[in-house]
Amino acid sequence: MAKVIETSGLKKHYKRGPETVKALDGVDFEIASGETVAIVGPSGSGKTTMMNLISCLDSPTDGRLSIAGQDVTGFDESRLIDIRRKNIGFIFQRPHLIPTLTARENIELPIIFSKQKTNGDVISSKLDVVGLSERANIQVRMLSGGDMQRVAIARALILNPKILIADEPTARFSTQVRDVMADLFKKLAASGLAVFIATHDLDLAERCDRIIHLQDGVIVPKEMSSLYA
Repeated sequence: MAKVIETSGLKKHYKRGPETVKALDGVDFEIASGETVAIVGPSGSGKTTMMNLISCLDSPTDGRLSIAGQDVTGFDESRLIDIRRKNIGFIFQRPHLIPTLTARENIELPIIFSKQKTNGDVISSKLDVVGLSERANIQVRMLSGGDMQRVAIARALILNPKILIADEPTARFSTQVRDVMADLFKKLAASGLAVFIATHDLDLAERCDRIIHLQDGVIVPKEMSSLYA
């Protein structure tokens, strides 16, 4: 499988008064298409910083970052936006949907914003992937929280990204919904998507192909993580 995320010596340092904060301090890892990978760690471990870097929302202090085979280290904001648009889909703890629009209309929004031509068949195919074909024309405010999150996933997939980045995607849900989401992430990976999940839910993490344990800005073995102390 092709590597879609590669980092080498990735660092993010910043100044806080006289102190240098090493939010990320030399991280090496890679993720291939078709993989589900979880990143776990206690608060302050560097998870958010890492997610911001690989999402091309921030730039590293040092090291190298490659997205979909392209070295993006040092890219300016306009080029990072282009990388994000072409390669990365996002979902978050909250789905951030427009409640008065239908599921189909919410999924269509990225197409409209990118000024592309709407293809109803493509929207239908994404609804089918997440199991919401029969609820396509229901306003999302009428859906359950789990179904709203599935709409958000379909919306994240509509421009056919290579990478799906999920930030605490199951934090608000029951274990039953969590299991549905985990199965969906596996299904998406089987189609060739790389799925990268930041989570405090160790059960969700254990269902991924791999887990990256982050502690104090560096990757550590599981036994060194304070989450398992």
